[in-house]
Amino acid sequence: MFNRKEFIEESLNESAATKKLMLEKNFEEINEAADVLIGVVKTGRKIMFIGNGGSAADSQHLATEFVIRLSHDLDRPSIPAIALTTDTSMLTAGGNDIGFENVFARNVEGLGSEGDALICISTSGNSPNILKAVEKAKEKKIITIGFLGKDGGKLIKECDYSVLIPSDNTQRIQEGHITAGHIICEIVERELYS
Repeated sequence: MFNRKEFIEESLNESAATKKLMLEKNFEEINEAADVLIGVVKTGRKIMFIGNGGSAADSQHLATEFVIRLSHDLDRPSIPAIALTTDTSMLTAGGNDIGFENVFARNVEGLGSEGDALICISTSGNSPNILKAVEKAKEKKIITIGFLGKDGGKLIKECDYSVLIPSDNTQRIQEGHITAGHIICEIVERELYS
């Protein structure tokens, strides 16, 4: 029989353990990603986010933190960021006309410029539409950062930088992505505008 109390305890303990492991395994990756994004913002470029499913929602969440603000004690200008996951007309026309595996690459082609950053959020690291977007980003000299999990999949070798959450559990990976994203955003805010 399902034991709800045990399940809640196990879930929270696993989440906490993953975050502690992130401190050990992801410190340098988070630091490096923050440095990259500070450089992107300083040069007047933008940050683009892509992901599927829950990672699409994370893309919107993190893009919003950059554009609006994360730290409410800072009065700062907007940081140019966009989630390429939000335009239903673009996504459905692309899926219908050029194939879903091409929708993000097409957006990167049309909206991305040299020196921008593309943050690719994927728990598996194997999503065909994200892999094609990274390929297009490389052609356009756009910096790529993978927010990944498990073994990093194919994206671990394709992205310029990565934050590989040390877990095989999709939920814990997604929680790690948001945590890393918040930390990176706040570093960018505080180092540029505090």
